[in-house]
Amino acid sequence: MTHEVKKATPVRLRAVGLDERWLQDRIEEDPSILGLGDIQLMKREKSQPTGGRIDFVMYDPDQELRFEVEVMLGTLNESHIIRTIEYWDIERQRYPDYDHRAVIVAEEITARFFNVIRLLNRAVPLIAIQLNALTVDDAIVLHFTKVLDVYQEAGCEVEVDGGQVDRRYWEKRASAGSLEALDKILSLVQSSISTPRVTYNKNHIALGTTGVNFCWFHPPKEAGHCHLRVRARAESRDEIIKKFSETGLYVRPFQAELITFKLAAADVERYRSLIEETFRICEAQSRNGDSAA
Repeated sequence: MTHEVKKATPVRLRAVGLDERWLQDRIEEDPSILGLGDIQLMKREKSQPTGGRIDFVMYDPDQELRFEVEVMLGTLNESHIIRTIEYWDIERQRYPDYDHRAVIVAEEITARFFNVIRLLNRAVPLIAIQLNALTVDDAIVLHFTKVLDVYQEAGCEVEVDGGQVDRRYWEKRASAGSLEALDKILSLVQSSISTPRVTYNKNHIALGTTGVNFCWFHPPKEAGHCHLRVRARAESRDEIIKKFSETGLYVRPFQAELITFKLAAADVERYRSLIEETFRICEAQSRNGDSAA
């Protein structure tokens, strides 16, 4: 098989008339281009109480990770490093139930500043990403390279919806397998518990019936399972986790009243009675005056 070879020319984005906002638009369209995994956009230009805005807050639901991302064109500088760490610190203090990562993106990271952030990396979970832009014919190719990863991990927020969307939004962004698992759970609720109230948001898909929402889905882009959380009171949560742990399925406690699961469509079929029992408990509690999310 013969492959066509094309010449690629390295460029700086400003040199070809593109600015930082253009780059942010591309990242918003597809956060996975950063090379941080199947992450989701939570907020762009999030205001901070000390002033300024974080370029992006990203979220990896499978790993329970948040990324505070700062993007700049040109060469990395001192103010960019300080700003990135400051925003990371504010967010981790506001939302301590998550693990947080500070992420710096720049077109050039010189040896001097690489050494600085490498030293800081031992105290701050800091990721440095270098952007290389190339022109191929009339196209711009963006290539993000992680030049520094987390050295050591740093030792009850309501789900943020990000604004309502429709089903088609998730059909374009989630894997078929994850949506199949979601649909099987919704069908289970419909047939065995109550009429589901489904709200499609940018950051998650919320499920409730006649009370407050009690389940939140985060369908990933590539994996065959669906990541979800249910809310259960303390007196029932431990028993639910114990029963699911015996199946070998992924189950974890989260915050004070939430339980995190990873379920594929086959899991919903195989453990239907256990899932139905769990959702019946959570749905009943959602109608008894528990706080909404």
